[in-house]
Amino acid sequence: MRQQLYGVSVTPFAFVDGALDRADHLRDDPAALAEAWPQAGIIALDASGCALLDADGALRQFSGAELPAGPDEHIFLGLRDGRAWFAADAAHVPAARTDSLDLRRAAAAWPAWQATLFAQARALQHWHQRYRYCPACGGTLQFVRAGWLARCAGCASEHYPRTDQAIIAAITDGTRLLLGRQANWPARRWSVVAGFVEPGETLEQTIAREVMEETGVRVHTQTARYLASQPWPFPGALMLGFIAHAEPDAPHASEELEDARWFSADEVRAGLARDWREADGDGEAEGIVLSSPISIARYVIQMWLDEHQSARNGQ
Repeated sequence: MRQQLYGVSVTPFAFVDGALDRADHLRDDPAALAEAWPQAGIIALDASGCALLDADGALRQFSGAELPAGPDEHIFLGLRDGRAWFAADAAHVPAARTDSLDLRRAAAAWPAWQATLFAQARALQHWHQRYRYCPACGGTLQFVRAGWLARCAGCASEHYPRTDQAIIAAITDGTRLLLGRQANWPARRWSVVAGFVEPGETLEQTIAREVMEETGVRVHTQTARYLASQPWPFPGALMLGFIAHAEPDAPHASEELEDARWFSADEVRAGLARDWREADGDGEAEGIVLSSPISIARYVIQMWLDEHQSARNGQ
């Protein structure tokens, strides 16, 4: 997968392009962070995880000099073009009443680097909100290393930000693509199968298990091929994209899905050509609507369609 420079998006899904230099060595250097603080960039998130906006509806970028507390009260995210960036609690910034924006909408509207910055900040914020007490002894956790390590005040055990691995797979029987839909989705929305990796599983085993559990279709694990990955901070997953081949079994939806079906290449192509927001509108219209461009789901679908077309053309 290609990376991007200076905010130009080149990856066909969100939360990858424009990633900060994490600058791990600075997390244990309070003097360096203090020196960088006055000119640092600050993204402020409210308790629900939305980012504060400026008067024009863009990301409100505070500087360290505007905040009453120093860098040790905030989460250090990393460096962009030499400038330090931190995440702050919106309750602790000197801002008048202001609008805010959630991460999904920001990813569809903001420059790539800002959406990626927001995603990193949201994932760290969620970890801080949920991990207040030690899972080993129940003691109070204290965040150190610029917000990247939680140390128990009681037993001194150390805890790190959690990322849950999940597979998302374009499953094909050679000519068709397997898609499913959840009951709470808009009426025409479909997507590929996804699920979390369980302890002791390989990624290939996870693909086979999840597809079998959700649709009853048998996957050939030896055909699973990795495509790309995407941080998915809703709240803290890493989506690992694959293509895999399966038996042409008749799908049946599990408790997790409302429906599961095979779709032809023509149906998938038409679904990709439609505006992904159509599913939020007229549910009586014809044809399927596929995942939002911010998601790796759309990417793996497109990759399958491209490879299917190449195979048909004998390339």
